[in-house]
Amino acid sequence: MAVECWFWLWGWGRRCLGRPGLPGPGPGPTTPLFLLLLLGSVAADITDGNSEHLKREHSLIKPYQGVGSSSMPLWDFQGSTMLTSQYVRLTPDERSKQGSIWNHQPCFLKDWEMHVHFKVHGTGKKNLHGDGIALWYTRDRLVPGPVFGSKDNFHGLAIFLDTYPNDETTERVFPYISVMVNNGSLSYDHSKDGRWTELAGCTADLRNRDHDTFLAVRYSRGRLTVMTDLEDKNEWKNCIDITGVRLPTGYYFGASAGTGDLSDNHDIISMKLFQLMVEHTPDEENIDWTKIEPSVNFLKSPKDNVDDPTGNFRSGPLTGWRVFLLLLCALLGIVICAVVGAVVFQKRQERNKRFY
Repeated sequence: MAVECWFWLWGWGRRCLGRPGLPGPGPGPTTPLFLLLLLGSVAADITDGNSEHLKREHSLIKPYQGVGSSSMPLWDFQGSTMLTSQYVRLTPDERSKQGSIWNHQPCFLKDWEMHVHFKVHGTGKKNLHGDGIALWYTRDRLVPGPVFGSKDNFHGLAIFLDTYPNDETTERVFPYISVMVNNGSLSYDHSKDGRWTELAGCTADLRNRDHDTFLAVRYSRGRLTVMTDLEDKNEWKNCIDITGVRLPTGYYFGASAGTGDLSDNHDIISMKLFQLMVEHTPDEENIDWTKIEPSVNFLKSPKDNVDDPTGNFRSGPLTGWRVFLLLLCALLGIVICAVVGAVVFQKRQERNKRFY
């Protein structure tokens, strides 16, 4: 089982069969002993999804406690959120609803992985439904607002599962998953579906599926990865992979959803947080991770990006550093051409002298 999960963790291929809370018949065929010996030391250093790495204080798992009430141990509800025995409904399929659920405990893990089992469904036809779910790792919790039922200008990380295109000029295909990191200075622009503050994203057919739908978010050593399992194939599909992300510890996990003139049922079935066993350098261990400012070391600002039909980014207008590099390259090209020209001219002069 450890070896099978080793391939899952590093290759993001098949989800670990038998991983707690994820569908599957259990462990697969027995792995040859020599392979276990070869990979055993590696597998021991990372999470294999067993209960010892599942952080229950940050996880929402069936059977839920407090069914029929407005709260449950370790989690707080807000707005239209309703707890049943089968799911936590953030919003019903009704207009102008907002709901959220937030973990009581701040998370002090430097490296973690969150698995979310969710369902977005309703009676609305194509582009007549909305608005979507947001998954949060933020400094503040239980603060309602306009961003999928939660506050704008937040501190931390947000993953948006957006089901409705507010920007009629966009070429993106919805539903669309995007990521935003904020230090409180940025505002999410609903009219542009968050395009100007988005770090990366992908199209994801996640609505009205007849089977279970999953999303995984992994943060480890500055790398943020988002994967989906929406096809009932028991396999993770790559969506987002960003490096240079800095997130502090001590923030809260949560989920929220909102509806406007259009609506959907937005359900959370489970949220499971796993600790990743990652070694850090002594310098990294000495950092006060609670004082880190949320940021991304990007070579370009998200605002320099424009839409691409595939959901990826292509280059936008030239910024200052791009102009500088172009001018530098042009200057170097001129110098090289001048040197080559001078050498060629000198050789021709020498050749002409021989004929006289």
